[in-house]
Amino acid sequence: MASLDSCLLDLPLTNNTKNDIVDQFWGANAVPRRIDYTDIDLRAYWDYYIEECSHALHDGGRHISARSHRNILEIVQYLKDSLLRDDIKAALQSNLSVPTPPNEEKLLDSSIDLAARLLLMIDFGNLQYGFSGRRQLDWDKGCLKDFVNTYFSVIPTLGHERVKLDKTFNALNLGHIAGVEIAWTKNLADHLRMTDDDTKVSIFYHASFLKCQSKSSLLPPGLVAETLRTLALLFPQSDPSTRKWMLRLCSSNNLDPNLLHCGHLKTDNRQIEDFTFWHDRLVILKQVFDEARPSTLSQWWYDRRNGVQWYTFWVAILVLVLTLFFGLVQCIEGALQLQRTTATPSHQISLKLLSRSM
Repeated sequence: MASLDSCLLDLPLTNNTKNDIVDQFWGANAVPRRIDYTDIDLRAYWDYYIEECSHALHDGGRHISARSHRNILEIVQYLKDSLLRDDIKAALQSNLSVPTPPNEEKLLDSSIDLAARLLLMIDFGNLQYGFSGRRQLDWDKGCLKDFVNTYFSVIPTLGHERVKLDKTFNALNLGHIAGVEIAWTKNLADHLRMTDDDTKVSIFYHASFLKCQSKSSLLPPGLVAETLRTLALLFPQSDPSTRKWMLRLCSSNNLDPNLLHCGHLKTDNRQIEDFTFWHDRLVILKQVFDEARPSTLSQWWYDRRNGVQWYTFWVAILVLVLTLFFGLVQCIEGALQLQRTTATPSHQISLKLLSRSM
């Protein structure tokens, strides 16, 4: 059973260890300890935590100085105190072995990046163990809070005059109607980013993590609330089809079940101009959705945005099916009649001919 002083690779994490980490990361009341409290479920986050620690300590831990959970909490406190990156490295140098290893800079940078990733679920630094496909941010100087605020506080540039976030615009219909595949991401910086020629969209699914951030966070004010609103927009908790679909996905893909509990958006909350941080990505995603035209029978069935077109198409399909059906019936009847004619014995035909001649 792993404690705070245990190696980052020791498993499983005890509940006390998890509680200590959560308290240090996001405050003592980030997750209420009540047994009946289900608004926050961090199982998906702990899978991420373990995975990141495992990746960071690959190759025998030769690329990172941090070894225990307590080491991570120490760095996290420096980050929350808004220390400059160079000052954090200077404070961590005392933890290095003597003589100082030749890759001292790399060891310290990797430790700081790991702590920042675990704290904010944003990919910082360059991965030393392969390619993740996620967007990585290069924070190399200054304090983390200023860097994150600068990155996310970008003024929207795309117009939204014709963008309307109606109720048909949700994650289920993105696949059914527009053929857009969802790529579940653990990197907040990739949220709503479209890739593969606009055929795939990344969605940050850690709703419980976001709720933990709401009370104590280095993220820009309003970012957490707006991100939760985008999840409420894409995964409406009042839509039965979305609920059924997501319950199946959550169990099979180990997603955060609270993705379906991000709130209900009224008409006033669905205005595109009220989204600032994710404005441009929402505009692009909605544009792809609006410009999509059905190309398969499945897409024709689900795409009911144009009711007249939908009814016209399916009436035409019904007429075609009935025409083919009755044509097939006539062919079968003709074949059966021909078969009966050819199966009549020759002497019966002669008698019929003789009776007609008399």
